[in-house]
Amino acid sequence: MAPTQDARPAMTAAMTAAGLNLIQQALSIYDSDLRLAVCNRRFSEMFSLPPELSEPGAAFEDTIRFLVARGEYGTVEDVEAAVAARVEAARAFQPHYMERMRPGGRWISVEGAPLAQGGWVTVYTDITEIKLQEGLLRARSEELSEQVLANAERLSQANRQLAATNAALEETKRELTEMEARTRLTTEMMPAHIAHVGRDLRYTYSNRRLSSVMPGPGRPQSILGLTGREALGAATFEKIAAYLHRALEGEASVFEFADDESGRRIRAAFTPDQTDGGPINGVYILSMDVTEEVQARSALMQTRKRELAAQLTSGLAHDFANLLTIILGLQGRLERLALPEGAQGLVAATLAAARRGGTLLDRIAGISGKRELKPVVTAMPQFLADLAALSEPILPDHIQLWMQREGLEAPLRLDAGMLQDALVNLILNARDAMVGQAGGARPGKITLTARNLRDTWLEIVVEDDGPGFSEEALAHGLDPFFTTKGGEGSGLGLAMVYDQVTLAGGTVRLANRDAGGGRVTLRLPLRRATPDATPKMVLLVEDNPDIRENVREMLRGLGHSVIEAASTDEGLSLATLPGVEIVLSDISLPGQMNGVEMLEKLATSHPPLRGFLMTSLPASAPLRLRGEARFPLLAKPFDASQLAAFLMRGQT
Repeated sequence: MAPTQDARPAMTAAMTAAGLNLIQQALSIYDSDLRLAVCNRRFSEMFSLPPELSEPGAAFEDTIRFLVARGEYGTVEDVEAAVAARVEAARAFQPHYMERMRPGGRWISVEGAPLAQGGWVTVYTDITEIKLQEGLLRARSEELSEQVLANAERLSQANRQLAATNAALEETKRELTEMEARTRLTTEMMPAHIAHVGRDLRYTYSNRRLSSVMPGPGRPQSILGLTGREALGAATFEKIAAYLHRALEGEASVFEFADDESGRRIRAAFTPDQTDGGPINGVYILSMDVTEEVQARSALMQTRKRELAAQLTSGLAHDFANLLTIILGLQGRLERLALPEGAQGLVAATLAAARRGGTLLDRIAGISGKRELKPVVTAMPQFLADLAALSEPILPDHIQLWMQREGLEAPLRLDAGMLQDALVNLILNARDAMVGQAGGARPGKITLTARNLRDTWLEIVVEDDGPGFSEEALAHGLDPFFTTKGGEGSGLGLAMVYDQVTLAGGTVRLANRDAGGGRVTLRLPLRRATPDATPKMVLLVEDNPDIRENVREMLRGLGHSVIEAASTDEGLSLATLPGVEIVLSDISLPGQMNGVEMLEKLATSHPPLRGFLMTSLPASAPLRLRGEARFPLLAKPFDASQLAAFLMRGQT
């Protein structure tokens, strides 16, 4: 009958004790606190120890005191001093080998070795017979010189000591091998590339994570022995070469760079391989993919810029709007007066300029005001088809719009409205550039290409056959109020595109085509839409019956089952029903508590429930800020696609 799981540890301990008792040598193991962990029966018998000193937990100091007092180490004048000296030596945990004669004339060898976990193991061997043989050899071999016998004895003792040392070295080697294996396993599991290069900049160590941090079809799988240029490629190596050479001179550094082959943003740390001021033997390199962090940081910086711009411009815009209102009123009164010849034209021009100032104010408010991203599940084929249908009517007959798509069959999660506005703006800019060139009716083409760039970016390129960007436009085209259209342009078109794209964590680049014409490249973080197709039971808590009905139909259209409540009291009682997985609640609700407080209570009493909030409160409302800090929040109004993206985002 096989032993039970609970009985196996006791059986293993009994088998271990039986095995130790069968060996002829005495053995003891003391832990780092100098307490007996294990000993065999031979240890107790060899030194005639009382039972309390042979039990686990017995103090090493008490055992030594017993042996010193009994004369194990010869005549000792100060017992406590001798005990203290041996305890102090034991705390050092140093390997040792010695031979000594015990009271009664028997000889033993004492072999001690420290343990990796702390403490040490000691093996005591009775070598009396070996010593007797050495004595007989000395007595019966008168023809051998005294020096030869002494050398033989020393050699025998040295061989025994060497055997003990070799055993200790083998144990140390085993521990180092295990430590190296654990270290390599740890480095292999880290989401970073850890490497070392020598002074010749050839890799001497790599944790084989290069392909996941900086993937590329041309990069080798094994880079040991290769130079940085061979492993990374010339373009990437040139970006880090200066930092490598600084590290070889003793200067540690951390910097970020764009890896063109993988499209990733990489943070690399270079640390000199130097010990205690000695020579520098190479460089340790730690490389991490921080693409998503940089995207989030870019979006956060753009948000802060917008908030600062809103604070700076709101007061000025208010005053400017008042001035424009006064100007429009005065000019309107002048227009109704009997004016001399030519004055009516001046009044009309002034009115047109004032109205244009009002339009400009609206655009400034759009670029500096608060705007939140509203990602929805977007099918790119349909998105591009809708964009073409929207853009073609605004293009003259002699300019064609070509759409190209490389991949992107799977749905993505992005702010489709923002992206559509940005692309329409770019198409209009390309149209204006082509119409404004010499012979404006010359046939031309605007090409829009959308592709998946290395599973990291959604890249959209808009190209035209126009005159291209001037050097000044390439340098300042994304700056607010920069325009090449003279009085016809506000200079906010490309600036608004830049603002919208960077708010989403992306980038905008201006360039000219080799064949002539301009090129604008947008890169947005590629977020695949992975909706959970499993239907859920949703508790909808909303006091407005019309809104509750609309949201209920949206949820059912997404495949979910819905139960409804009109107050927090009803919501608390229904949330405990079997099968409820999601609670979607308005913030402002009748009852003893609001929607935020209800979800907070449910999070404590029923943690498996996932809570979501919706509200029409302004972004600065304290209650909305409190709810947004605790739960995913969707601002009203919203449509079914926005609700689907919101619920999906809240579950990731």
